[in-house]
Amino acid sequence: MRYREVGKTGVSVSEIGLGGEWLEKQSEEAVREIVDQCEKLGINIFDCWMSEPNVRSNLGKAIKGKRDKWVIQGHIGSTWQNGQYVRTRDVVKCKAAFEDLLQRLQTDYIDFGMIHYIDEVSEWESIQDGEFLRYVRELKREGRIRHIGLSTHNPVVAKMAAQSGVIEMMLFSINPAFDMLPPTENIDDYFADEFDEKLGGIAPERAELYRLCEQLGIGITVMKGFAGGRLFDAKRSPFGVALTPVQCLHYCLTRPAVASVMAGFGNPGHAVAAAAYEDATEEEKDYATALAGAPRHTFSGQCTYCGHCMPCPKHIDIAMVNKLYDLAVMQEQVPESVRSHYHDLKANAGDCIGCGGCETRCPFGVKIAERMKTAAGLFR
Repeated sequence: MRYREVGKTGVSVSEIGLGGEWLEKQSEEAVREIVDQCEKLGINIFDCWMSEPNVRSNLGKAIKGKRDKWVIQGHIGSTWQNGQYVRTRDVVKCKAAFEDLLQRLQTDYIDFGMIHYIDEVSEWESIQDGEFLRYVRELKREGRIRHIGLSTHNPVVAKMAAQSGVIEMMLFSINPAFDMLPPTENIDDYFADEFDEKLGGIAPERAELYRLCEQLGIGITVMKGFAGGRLFDAKRSPFGVALTPVQCLHYCLTRPAVASVMAGFGNPGHAVAAAAYEDATEEEKDYATALAGAPRHTFSGQCTYCGHCMPCPKHIDIAMVNKLYDLAVMQEQVPESVRSHYHDLKANAGDCIGCGGCETRCPFGVKIAERMKTAAGLFR
């Protein structure tokens, strides 16, 4: 298992994480078996957005005596009222739910205290100077949460949060299908039976978000990485081709700022299948060829940092140069941190000889030699 740091938090997490949703309605023994299997595989992060008491208790029993081995994403604003889940900003109810979370998980702190599920711009704006956010900050000051996070599906809200100076990391929905769609405050739009056939490539708002998070050191953990399994079925996939779990995981993990993908496991075998990503071949990880050859919604002309362009005879890490270029052009002036990273590369765009070999391998028809020339000028 490989590990990545979540933004600037200093917290290192496994590339594959445990999304807790499938653990609801599972027995205590079943949850323990899944958690034990995850631990054996090197998985060290799980997300608990669920407010249902039994799943929280079962998770707490499963990690008892092993709390220091786990990074926990716990949600603030997810409550259990009258036998059902309710999302709320009522601080009295949020406090009770958070205390319940700590008690049932048998811990005195949560690593990432997630502001639970904000998809509407108006809701994000409404909490800025309110009691709810003051409560979240108070939890951090007391050390009961180590870092403040946010869960959202809307890139507009996510961008506002990243620029707020409050949010240190976020749980965001990422997969090739969702990435094509424009911002929306209605999550059901992401699961429509059909997408507009005119859509193609990564929506600019989402591409900008990933680059902004990378630039600001806002780490991302991923939800909905498989689009609810829709991408595994060619008939249901908006691309008209089926992707594998490994391809979906690789797509997520090649987005800037992404640290871990929270995958749902209903049994220990699901965890083994997801962790197989770590030993997968480059051919097995290759989402780019599948998307480039899909009958619908191609990513033509866009660098997705997939690495197909390699090898380079001058040993340029082309995907990294493109990523740094994309980060740099977001600002009026090239940030010194980006410039330094670029010049620390063993070979950079200025070493390009324009042979064009990379372009023959690029699935999306990116004019790489031209981009290398432009990047060399920008960073000169």
